[in-house]
Amino acid sequence: MAESNGQEKTEKPTTKRRNDARKEGNLFQSKDAVTVLMLFGVFYMMKIMLPYIYKTVVECMVQIYSSIGYDDPLGSSPNMYVFMVVSLLKCSLPLLLTSVVLGIIGHGTQTRFNVTFKPLRPKFSKLNPINGLKKMFGIKKLVDLAKNLIKISLLLALLYNLLKEDVVQTARMIDMNVYTSAAHTLQLVFDLVVRVSLAFAVVAFFDFLYQRWDYENNLKMTKQEVKDEYKMTEGNPEIKGRIRRIQRQMALSRMMSKVPQADVIIRNPTHFAVALKYDPEKNGAPVVLAKGQDQIAFRIIRIGEENGVFVIENRPLARALYAACEVEREIPPEFYGAVAEILVYIYKAGHREDMFR
Repeated sequence: MAESNGQEKTEKPTTKRRNDARKEGNLFQSKDAVTVLMLFGVFYMMKIMLPYIYKTVVECMVQIYSSIGYDDPLGSSPNMYVFMVVSLLKCSLPLLLTSVVLGIIGHGTQTRFNVTFKPLRPKFSKLNPINGLKKMFGIKKLVDLAKNLIKISLLLALLYNLLKEDVVQTARMIDMNVYTSAAHTLQLVFDLVVRVSLAFAVVAFFDFLYQRWDYENNLKMTKQEVKDEYKMTEGNPEIKGRIRRIQRQMALSRMMSKVPQADVIIRNPTHFAVALKYDPEKNGAPVVLAKGQDQIAFRIIRIGEENGVFVIENRPLARALYAACEVEREIPPEFYGAVAEILVYIYKAGHREDMFR
């Protein structure tokens, strides 16, 4: 699918993209699935309530016809209007509530009960006739047309098969009494509803899969959109890189400022350098004041020599200390022996004789 700036949506939507879509109310759902659920639920509720509805209607009709003898039948009974409204509500309200509850459940299970009022806000972009024409002749409209044709075909086929199976019994309804004929007709209607619900459920299943595919396809992002979103959420990589460089320079400056305090610098002889200091009153083992490789190692050695720090060459020890030790941390126990020999040697050489005092 071609996208703006000549780019194509090839990247999967990020978590932020999905969350923003949810906040905007942009969620996928199959309306056919909700329709099937409501159709079956309401008709099943009607089947359960049918005796009650019949009884309520009979009571209402008896009440109305019993007042025919009055000059002003409806006016003679002030509560007649109330009685009729209450009877109507008794018959219709359970069905309406069932429809509302099933609608909420159907939409809620698909959208995880996401509640937002942003879709209700007016959007002037919807008034654009060009966009309206694009939607009229878009793929979605063709899919909707195909679904409607399939549903109409299924409905006609099911109705034809049902009447064909029961054509003899239907013809005999002419000789039946009204109650039996009405019961038979209602049974045919319920059988048709069940079959239609099952057939439409299959259509709704494939519609759900299509809606999810279409939703995921529309949420896809271009590579530039992913980069822009990363900059917005994580910050500009160039700025972050500059901040990291400044932080490294500051850490390096602090480290270099402590080199003159070192007792010894162990080097290898040009690639690695580690500056150590041992203060028995503060630490149980020598502490790494600075370490570096290549150019940083040269700087450590130069600063140490300028400040009279003893520099000794020990290639394996320098490399091992550089790899295993952290700055401003004590050396690991496995290096105690080798470092102690160097410190004793410095002591005997008379360099920094106050080291162990």
